[in-house]
Amino acid sequence: MKNLKLCDTTIKNANGECGYSLSFREKIELAKMLDKLGVDVIEMGVPQSLRTDGLLIKSIAAAVENATVSVAIPIESEKDAEYIWECLKDAKNKRLQVSLPVSTVQMEYLYHKKSDGMIELVKEKVSLAKRFTDNVEFCAEDATRADFDFLLDVISAAKDSGATVFTLCDAAGEMLPEEFSSLVKNVKEKLGEVNIGVLVSDNLYMAQSCAVNAISAGADEIKVCAVKGNTAALEQVAFAVNAVSDKLSVKTGVKITELHRTAAKIERLCRTDRPKSSPFDNGVREEEDFTLSVHDEKSQIAAAASKLGYDLSGEDIDIVYEAFLSVADKKEQITAKELDVLIATSALQVPPTYKLEGYVINSGDIITSTSQIRLSKDEKTLEGFAAGDGPVDSSFLAIEQITGMHYELDDFQIRAVTEGREAMGESVVRLRSNGKLYSGRGICTNIVGSSIMAYINALNKIVYEEN
Repeated sequence: MKNLKLCDTTIKNANGECGYSLSFREKIELAKMLDKLGVDVIEMGVPQSLRTDGLLIKSIAAAVENATVSVAIPIESEKDAEYIWECLKDAKNKRLQVSLPVSTVQMEYLYHKKSDGMIELVKEKVSLAKRFTDNVEFCAEDATRADFDFLLDVISAAKDSGATVFTLCDAAGEMLPEEFSSLVKNVKEKLGEVNIGVLVSDNLYMAQSCAVNAISAGADEIKVCAVKGNTAALEQVAFAVNAVSDKLSVKTGVKITELHRTAAKIERLCRTDRPKSSPFDNGVREEEDFTLSVHDEKSQIAAAASKLGYDLSGEDIDIVYEAFLSVADKKEQITAKELDVLIATSALQVPPTYKLEGYVINSGDIITSTSQIRLSKDEKTLEGFAAGDGPVDSSFLAIEQITGMHYELDDFQIRAVTEGREAMGESVVRLRSNGKLYSGRGICTNIVGSSIMAYINALNKIVYEEN
């Protein structure tokens, strides 16, 4: 029985055009959920911002245990392609994707090329990807509107240049299930033993039918999306294949018993928007759960920090490791949250650009919470006033008002560190700027005060490094 690969495009499509968008942290959480579910390939798409997307690729490469992480290389720049590979290369399983149009209208409109010119471009870009890895996919965009003989020629050229997977994309969405299966069957017959993938459109509301027909015609990979959209749905395709596995003589690695629950969780993650008036995300999050001991080496601590989402320099890793050893000598185990606090306390300590001068908080169960924050910068006093959903929310918004900048709030933790009437509260705030994670720590007898201090601590690290 053949193993059918399911390639999820949810992260690739999370750009707002498909009706949803995801934060940096949410994309990492989504990749973890898909990996645990048993999806074979997690697609990332073409990077739009090398720095931010490069860090995202690194983070997902470190977080994913079993699935193949697939990234489309930029067509315009060889140097950018090399950078993307450097970010991806540490993934346990990786793939590079070359995606180019093969229909006359798209070749001429998008790339101003005739048939011969496009074949040469395909050869060049597939050969470039092949320099880095043997797992190279060529996506024939708009394949259902291409001349069939030319489609065979361009796939053959990609094959000769080193591609191992060839995906037929139905961008127009005009083919009926029988027509699509016929296309797949004809390509398989003409080219022999090649791995054919398909990307179907749901313009005619028959994406699942097209996908199942393509499988019966010999397709080896199906591109799906965990969120309902304009392509085959992960949950429906996986259930259908499982139900008629014997008839199709194929099986998937998706955990069917967990499929519905995970799909609902992903749908909620993608469809829940952060209110524009709040710095907090409302998405689903799965906490990291691991422990470390004094016997763990520096490389293991660095890997754990990477798993938490940090991209630390060699100097910061040394500092965090020293802080880790001093704590680990006194207790048997260090949890993920405790390592987070150690990083916030020791890594990237910088001179403060913003200093907290004072704050006034008004909060209650019958009034809207408001915060008035006073900071100093370059010996100038700056004030911000904001209302929010709770005192911490309004305080962070007031700081954003002062700085004129909004950063993704990756995580926020509070806990008591001492007991009694004058108990000290500790807060850890994690902010993302251009994809990179910065954490700050604050301690105060007032938990709101400790939260404000932690936010400013993280903010100062961002300002110092970026300026």
